Amino acid sequence: MMRVVVITGTRKGIGRNLSEYYLNCGYIVCGCSRSKSDLVHENYRHFCLDISDESAVIDMILAIKLEFGKIDILLNNAGIASMNHVITTPYKSVKNIFETNFFGSFLFIREVSKVMINLYRKQYKNSNLSPFRIVNFATIAVPLQLEGEAIYAASKAAIINFTKVCAKELASFGITINAIGPTPIKTDLIKNVPKDKIELLLNAQSIKRFGTFDDICRVIDFFIDSKNDFITGQVIYLGGIND
Repeated sequence: MMRVVVITGTRKGIGRNLSEYYLNCGYIVCGCSRSKSDLVHENYRHFCLDISDESAVIDMILAIKLEFGKIDILLNNAGIASMNHVITTPYKSVKNIFETNFFGSFLFIREVSKVMINLYRKQYKNSNLSPFRIVNFATIAVPLQLEGEAIYAASKAAIINFTKVCAKELASFGITINAIGPTPIKTDLIKNVPKDKIELLLNAQSIKRFGTFDDICRVIDFFIDSKNDFITGQVIYLGGIND
């Protein structure tokens, strides 16, 4: 049976691109966003929900399990950002960023892992195989520690630490979990970021250019390749970092 991949935040931007890419690769893609998607494909399923809504996430993963019987891959792509000086950052913004970037990722990891573990115990127990993959989205803003991105970077720093601990907790169930830290990609996520801030970030990279969707897909392809089942708890930052 085709591999089943769950991707969060698929209505537009990176998530939409990932959905189309993996559909073209022959995968079954199950995506979600707060609003409807116009992506139509026989192997695509879309769920409208807030990823920080626990009951909605549970219902989505249950529906996927009932239809396909498994989930092979989870890509925790959904995220929001905000650039503010710490003393002018509204508390509501902090809550919204953490609810989407961290709490939502946590819920999907927890629920998808349950499906993966159940299948592992039935089909792979006592083997040395690690057939399941989770890839989280961090950001190069974490190691660069740029002013104005304190809350966004903090939410993604939590993702990085969470990824490394989960790698230990999930390894015995055949699940690898890694993270990708993209440089700025030309999507809605950065459209309101001042040009000088973007230039500052790009100039801090070893390779001083915007990232592309292809750059992201290549890293994810590496992580989810069935041959790469001995790689877990790792973070790959695009563009390189000049210390």
